[in-house]
Amino acid sequence: MNVEQRQGETLQYLVILPDDYDSTVGYPLVMLLHGFGASMRDLAGLAPAISSTGYIYLCPNAPIPFDLGGGQQGFGWYTPRSDSMPEEIQESELLLEGFFEEAFEEFPQSTGALLMGFSQGGGMTLRCGIGRPEAFAGLGALSPALPEPNELTSKLPDHRDQQIFVSHGHHDPLIALEDARAINLYLEEAGYAPSYNEYVMGHEISAEVLSDLVAWMTDVLPPLR
Repeated sequence: MNVEQRQGETLQYLVILPDDYDSTVGYPLVMLLHGFGASMRDLAGLAPAISSTGYIYLCPNAPIPFDLGGGQQGFGWYTPRSDSMPEEIQESELLLEGFFEEAFEEFPQSTGALLMGFSQGGGMTLRCGIGRPEAFAGLGALSPALPEPNELTSKLPDHRDQQIFVSHGHHDPLIALEDARAINLYLEEAGYAPSYNEYVMGHEISAEVLSDLVAWMTDVLPPLR
């Protein structure tokens, strides 16, 4: 797989092209949003485990830098539990909107797209994806930092058949399992049929999660064969 780092108009990002990439062929797109304190490279490692030949992957870098200590820097979509959090979320949504537009312009022959993210990126996936069913055939929220239901209500489309995958760990020390169950109930009551999955794990993407996620992806938007 070929990895290219690019500076877009709104966000820096990685493009991961499949083995034997053919620019004349339409591939499905997978956009991956990393979690707090990570970077665009964090979820890039999932690409070969998902499919090294069937998807084009795009991994944007969150806009806000954070000092993690010890000379380490990470990035986030917003500052957790801060007064500025609503404004930062809104700004990140606007930046991601611009990124999505760039991605679809760059790959106009794409056969569809999935939007997925981990932790903070999982919450942003729901915020940014649920109102764009025409752009994203499915949303994957992995151990997501969940939005309040009222953040999603105004974004809900008329037709609610978009496919949604949610994973959460029984022993997640950062995001309560009850919160994940609450968002699942909210989605069901809103008319969705989410694939909601609980695992014996912490705040992570386990091998079991990845296996179930790949099966879901293959059903919703199959890789190019």
